[in-house]
Formats: sequence, structure tokens, C-alpha cells
Amino acid sequence: MNFKGKTALVTGAGKGIGRGIARALAEEGAVVAVCGRTLPSLNTVVGEIRTAGGQAFAINADVSAARDVESLVGGVLDRCGRLDILVNNAGVYLTAAVAEMSEEEWDVTIAVDLKGVFLCSRAAARQMIRQRTGRIINITSVAQLRGGTPGHAHYGAAKAGVGAFTKTLARELGPFGITVNCVAPGLIEDTEMGRMSKALMGDSYLATIPLGCLGTVQDVVAAVLFLASDQARYITGETLNVNGGSHMA
Repeated sequence: MNFKGKTALVTGAGKGIGRGIARALAEEGAVVAVCGRTLPSLNTVVGEIRTAGGQAFAINADVSAARDVESLVGGVLDRCGRLDILVNNAGVYLTAAVAEMSEEEWDVTIAVDLKGVFLCSRAAARQMIRQRTGRIINITSVAQLRGGTPGHAHYGAAKAGVGAFTKTLARELGPFGITVNCVAPGLIEDTEMGRMSKALMGDSYLATIPLGCLGTVQDVVAAVLFLASDQARYITGETLNVNGGSHMA
């Protein structure tokens, strides 16, 4: 795939899936803005991309804060003049059963995992409408489709909200040549969330996966690259499941 001449913004890009997506987009020629709340981690990713011959820069931002997001997208436009690909990957994964969940735990999860997708998409959409082209890809979860595991009702609710938001936004932006889709990973190894989930559920989770193994960051990256590419020009409002068959819609 060739993303030369394209500008991409990846949120939550300092580690895990976001880091993998940012590196892959840069390897395929995009100029990549890596966003997150921990600047040293972002700078590490930028260094990795530049060492590999790619182009990237870091912007420190909280996606749940409207002022941060407007500054974030404005900074990308000031530097690159356009925004072609937005990957909404930033998220939090707090654990609390509903009966013990604090209002703050609920609010933080919804603010980052759902409101953050809205704020970033809104800011990006304004530019993409002017361009009359663009790709918005939201990283959700298998929880979007079947609810969260025990202790993660807030996470499941946020991801389900992202799924519904994606469909509506796809309808609104379709006339401008902009596609909006989700990638819904299952349990992905070598990520913080994957390690937390595995610690809670153990190897019993493998019994729920027809392919019998956990996914990798690269599995998710491949799905994102496809949806960001011209090959997916006629796909919008969809969720691409990357979960080894653990959920079949």
C-alpha cells in the first residue's frame, strides 16, 4: 500500500496498537502525527519511525479535552496543510464491577473512549469535508458487539457507542467522499490491555477463540492499513472484526 503524500493522525500512539499503526503508516509513506498524553513515549515512537526512514512528529494532547483536540488537529494542519487519515485509537481500560464502580471511573472511561472519538472525528471531519476526501478509522473492541467482560461495563458501553457513532458519521460524511469504519480487535497479546485481560481470565480465554490463539498488533495494523487505503474506497459504516472468530456477527 502506498500512502505517500498523505498525512495521518494516530491517537494513543505511544505504545501497543497505536504505536504499531503509526509505524506502519509511516513505513508506507505517510507523514504521521503521533498523539498521546505521555510525551517521552511519543518521542520514542517518532525516533523509531525516523530511524526507519519515515516522517513523524509528536503532539501531546488529551483527546477527552475539546481545547486539546482543536489544538492537536490545528497543529497537524499548520505543519502539513491537510489531514487524510485519522485513527482514533486512544483508550483507557479501568476495571470495576458496576456495584462498586465510582462515578469517576465511569466518566473517565466514557470521556476518553467515546467522547474522545467524537472530538477528534469532529475536528478532522471539518478539514476532510473541505478536502472532499478522508478516512476515519475507530479502534473499538469485540466488546462493541457482545458487551464488556465482568468489570468492564463502562468500557463495553463506550465501545458500543463508538460503533453506533461510526455508522451515523459514515452517513453524514459519505457525500464528501469520506469513509468511517471500525476495527474491533479481540484479545491482542503484547499490549497492556491484553496482559490485563489475560491475567483476569487466564488461558481459558483461548477456548473461546476458534483459531486457538491470541491476536497480534500486526493483525490489527493490517486491518487498519486496508481500511485507510484506496482498496477500501467503497466500504463505510462497517466494523472489521479481528478476533480469531471469538465473535461472529
